Amino acid sequence: MGTNGGSLQKRLLPRHISMMAMGGAIGTGIFKGSAETISLAGPGVIFTYIFAGLLLLVVMGAIAEMAIAYPNTNMKGFIRKAFGKRSSFIIGWMYCFMWLSVCVIEIVVAGSFLQYWLPAIPLWALSLACAALIIGVNMMNVKNYGEFEFWFAGIKIAMIILFILLGACILFGIIPSGGSNYLHNFTGHGGFFPNGWMSIFSALLIVMFSYGGSELIGLTVTEAKDAERVLPKVIKSYIWRIVLFFTLPILVICGLIPWNEITDQSSPFVQVLSMSGFQGSAHIMNFILITAVLSAANSGIYGCTRMLHSLAAEGEAPKSFSYVSKNGVPMYSLVLSAVVLVAGSMITYVAQDKAFLLLMAIPGFVVSLVWISICFAQLKLRRSYTKIPSFKVWGFPYVTTFAAITLSIITLSFVFSEQNRISIITCLLVLAALTVISIFKFKRADGQEPAIIKKDLIK
Repeated sequence: MGTNGGSLQKRLLPRHISMMAMGGAIGTGIFKGSAETISLAGPGVIFTYIFAGLLLLVVMGAIAEMAIAYPNTNMKGFIRKAFGKRSSFIIGWMYCFMWLSVCVIEIVVAGSFLQYWLPAIPLWALSLACAALIIGVNMMNVKNYGEFEFWFAGIKIAMIILFILLGACILFGIIPSGGSNYLHNFTGHGGFFPNGWMSIFSALLIVMFSYGGSELIGLTVTEAKDAERVLPKVIKSYIWRIVLFFTLPILVICGLIPWNEITDQSSPFVQVLSMSGFQGSAHIMNFILITAVLSAANSGIYGCTRMLHSLAAEGEAPKSFSYVSKNGVPMYSLVLSAVVLVAGSMITYVAQDKAFLLLMAIPGFVVSLVWISICFAQLKLRRSYTKIPSFKVWGFPYVTTFAAITLSIITLSFVFSEQNRISIITCLLVLAALTVISIFKFKRADGQEPAIIKKDLIK
């Protein structure tokens, strides 16, 4: 699949795949976004995370099922088989646009966290240093990259586990903290649903952003060892981990701190660490946040480069992006990502606040589009599988249809949200531009695609 170079290497192990997906999902969404979700729904926000986790379970199940039915085909390939080149072109480029936006956000946030220790160094310089680190890691062969991300993401996951254990000890009085009857915080201050039970849906916008990145598993298929056997197992264990790593910390936070006293001035995690009496808790949390956002950026660059490679291999992007180095790295795709990261770092030199405002809601909106596309792809392709997958989504087609409709409603919520208007307008403009380009680029796609699919089925 390379052009005068190497090819993608099947060297990712199950633990690499799981950690890469968690690395993309567990970032600023939980460490900082949890303050906003709790303020919207109170302790009842726990049901928002569980509900979004169930939607994620359906999407990931659909990915596993289609990966078994169509070996060596990644997430974009499923969409192409179902809806043709135009749809895969639009979704593929939107996905790249999303991850590049996320990566710019993450390196800028990482730079701002580094300023806590290095206030004399300008933000753009620290952000540029973070970008250089991430690009350097992505130049490794995929096995070394997977190993690096395994330990990189492992740091923040280990910290979350320690946070849960520490918080539970404070909550049940094992560690004295000067407070009493913490469990009252779940039902006091307006009750478990202080803003009404419908408020759990208003927090879905942020939770979708938090869970975004999990679908990276759908891009690792072409570089995973024995994907057909390991993918269903990885996804089953991953879903449980991702939901627990989001819900348990939220339970700890809401138990220890009244929901209406949590502010977005500092991370709720910092507030809980401060209650423990640990000296230097702010420094500990700052370190965790830096590793969290850099890990998310690291996974994001992987997702973007592999999607660009897939687009180029199918003639939906410049052919040069399909070039793979002898190290197994889509080199020109990585170069484009590096250029965007450097440009993003320099934006902070001019207009940091505007950059955040423009980019912040992009991930949640695009993730919704991608998840919807995956659900509809499975609904359409199930009837044409050439072999019966060993793993199937439960309750088909009702569960998948419910997930697709729910995700569509969430996406419309994004569109009509005043708070995210600039980001959504940007997304819609990019979506419209890609749609127009696809119409001219694939004029004969409608007539050719069924023949392509038919040929694949015969094979």
